[in-house]
Amino acid sequence: MVILPQTDFDPSEVALPWRLWTDIGLAVGFATETGGPAACDPVTLDGTGLPLIARALRASEAARVAYAAMIASPAFRQPLRWDEAQSNDAAALLFPGGHAPGMKPYLESPVVAGLAQAAFAAGTPVAAICHGVLALARAGVLARRRTTALTGPMEDLAVVLTRRALPGHYRTYPESVEAEVRRLIGPNGRFERGPLLPRHAGVRAPEAGFVVSDGSYLSARWPGDAWTLALRLAERLG
Repeated sequence: MVILPQTDFDPSEVALPWRLWTDIGLAVGFATETGGPAACDPVTLDGTGLPLIARALRASEAARVAYAAMIASPAFRQPLRWDEAQSNDAAALLFPGGHAPGMKPYLESPVVAGLAQAAFAAGTPVAAICHGVLALARAGVLARRRTTALTGPMEDLAVVLTRRALPGHYRTYPESVEAEVRRLIGPNGRFERGPLLPRHAGVRAPEAGFVVSDGSYLSARWPGDAWTLALRLAERLG
């Protein structure tokens, strides 16, 4: 099951895993705050407002095609509410990311935190990417664990490239995701940044993404890692 903010999630980090999982026959459910269909960050989806220098922040064509198919699916159009999801017998949970203002209710929700806590307590496989890792760290389930998340250099680059055209859009909080996650996992945790030059994973390069594994927990950094993260979780589910 994918735990979604009501608005502003990253389309690649949801649609690419959905595409892979549905293609291999897995049933993918969704949960949102209201129980209504969620909407992704339009800037990341179609590049609205992005300056030419930052066009690489736009979702790839494969991600946009997958997103269009996903939002037309019955499961996406009829999600559970967050407070209903805990009683759902999901085999695994995905906490995706995003950086725009609509992510804040998700990142600050005690209900989302409770979903994370229940999943970790039960040993349910959990995957998180980008700001989704921050939701888990705030829930207190990543102390002393190995993890990655959106790295400081990645976040800083997006902020610099868009600071005039879209001031504040790529900086969700004053403290970076990496800095807060490092603080919350504690001195006995281990944050891994991965390769300095990230690669885009996909059908032609399924292993190109960077994923950190710690028991039943998997984490990744950015949209380019999403395909590999989904593949690793599918392998866990057999």
